[in-house]
Amino acid sequence: MKRFFNPLLPGNEYLPDPEPRIFNNRIYIYGSHDKFNGISFCLNDYVTYSCDINNLSDWRYEGIIYKKEQDKMFKGGIMNVFFASDCILGLDDYYYLYYTLGFKGYIGVARSKTPNGPFEYYGNVKYKDGTLLGKKKEPLQFDPAIFIDDDNRIYLYSGFAPKYLSIFQGKGKKATKEGAMVFELDKDMLTIVSDVKYIAKTLHNSKNTSFEGHEFFEASSLRKFNGIYYFIYSSINGHELCYATSKYPDKDFEYQGVLISNCDRYISKFDTSYPGNNHGSILNLDGKYYVFYHRQTNRNSFSRQTMVEKLEYENGLFKQAEMTSMGLLNTPLKVEGEYNISVACNIFSKKGSYFSRVFKNLNRNLPYFTQLEKDNNQKESNVCKNFSDESYLGFKYFNFDKDVVIGIKIKGKMNGNLLICLDNIDNIVLKKEIKRKKEFEYVYFDKLSVRGIHALYITFKGKGHFLIESIKFN
Repeated sequence: MKRFFNPLLPGNEYLPDPEPRIFNNRIYIYGSHDKFNGISFCLNDYVTYSCDINNLSDWRYEGIIYKKEQDKMFKGGIMNVFFASDCILGLDDYYYLYYTLGFKGYIGVARSKTPNGPFEYYGNVKYKDGTLLGKKKEPLQFDPAIFIDDDNRIYLYSGFAPKYLSIFQGKGKKATKEGAMVFELDKDMLTIVSDVKYIAKTLHNSKNTSFEGHEFFEASSLRKFNGIYYFIYSSINGHELCYATSKYPDKDFEYQGVLISNCDRYISKFDTSYPGNNHGSILNLDGKYYVFYHRQTNRNSFSRQTMVEKLEYENGLFKQAEMTSMGLLNTPLKVEGEYNISVACNIFSKKGSYFSRVFKNLNRNLPYFTQLEKDNNQKESNVCKNFSDESYLGFKYFNFDKDVVIGIKIKGKMNGNLLICLDNIDNIVLKKEIKRKKEFEYVYFDKLSVRGIHALYITFKGKGHFLIESIKFN
């Protein structure tokens, strides 16, 4: 499966909370698994995709690696779902998958002889006396991350700190106000051998600390680069992945900055996409660093897609990355062939925005990505719906190395002008009058003669609303 742009995986795949790992010279993506048009988070069983580190555009679907019913605590229902998982190669050459089953407050572990599974239930993280982590006084366990240090000591990270601590409870356990949690595990990958330690301050204890304004919420992840420990997390602001650093894996972390915002906040004058929850981590590939994250589609938080951007790294610190269409190859797209419209990295409207929460925003005036087929259909049928007056789709970036004719495939009720802009939304370079189209048809513009690397925006001025399926270059 050739895939060299964002979203990283097929358009009909919804794998949020991506944790990239390299095993046997292949990149594997673990995380959650949303059901398209589902009514809750993470309704599908765990799957993974992989690619050779020497061929970053050739992705392989590895299939279902672990099913919900394999967990001994699974009882069915929309709250018994698999939240964000992480995977690591243990000291015994087994691959260990860590996860939480809904808001039960426990951390489950499955293991396999291969990174692509199938994984088998192994147990739950527990204390030496056999009591499960989550049954004592510690806060709710959530979004686990696993890390093995160079000295073979094993660390487990977890935590959930919403604004209101009692909003979710697992077996009577409230969310944490102290911070993200870290435990040291024994070599069996299950047994806790340390007291809990708290890192990364929350909204409830961050005043006058480096974390103030970007407090820990959820989505723990840990990486180590050049002797520095990087704790990656989703902040209380929701749309951003932040990071903190330390010389130690379990203490003294200080907030350093934002890795990625799924609406480009802080680096753009306006939100370039609809913000929503975020979760991901960093991949080091031969000294080049990439941040994996997810974006929302379908007007809610239940159909999230994996995205990836290259990070700038200097003196141990990262600069906030921009959302782009370029993906893991980090190469501007060629102005040839046809691209599905979901390759657009920006989607917004001058008429407003919304935060992608649990329930759908039904405002017909705002465009959104969705698909025409049902979940698990093998056909990719992604479209942008509700494209209307002052809607925008942005692509970053195209490499214009020749004269081209641009075609936009559309369908719907409209009467006005379809516009192409370069570099910014005010720089209109092409205009085409369009009227109602009962079936999908291409609208072709005059030849565009420009050179160099440019952002490209599609917008509309007029009445009505319509679907956009693809952009084509001749």
